Amino acid sequence: MYGIFGLLAASIVVLDQVTKHLIDSGMRLYDSLPVIDGFFNITYVRNPGAAFSLLANANPTFRAIFFICVTVAAVVLILYYLRLSKMKSMWLIAALSLILGGAVGNLIDRVRFGEVIDFLDVYVGTFHWPAFNVADSAICVGAALLLIGMIAKKRQGHQ
Repeated sequence: MYGIFGLLAASIVVLDQVTKHLIDSGMRLYDSLPVIDGFFNITYVRNPGAAFSLLANANPTFRAIFFICVTVAAVVLILYYLRLSKMKSMWLIAALSLILGGAVGNLIDRVRFGEVIDFLDVYVGTFHWPAFNVADSAICVGAALLLIGMIAKKRQGHQ
């Protein structure tokens, strides 16, 4: 179980860092490449904040310390929860490893650059979802799996 957890989390970190390296080395900041016209571009941006640029305008030192501490706390809590959990289901392992891998991938950027490289740009007309990356995607998918699994477990308990 721990091997699968570690392998999936490490795979997310590697995929995240490789894609960010390709973007950083192959594009200039704010360059954009259409992939699906009217829906999806690869657009190189950097985000000093969290999701939706939360805290992007905060003091850079505060921001760095805050995001590093929050990420380290999340990693510790995930590992602690996984170790104590009596439930060893694959959905739990997958969900937690995706969240952990995504958190570590973005932490690496914050330590290296003081901000996160984002490049996945989804939009419809003039509505743009904030740009994101592989790590962000893994965190969202992991959180969704965790929520779905918790709801399913709760429903099983009521039957």
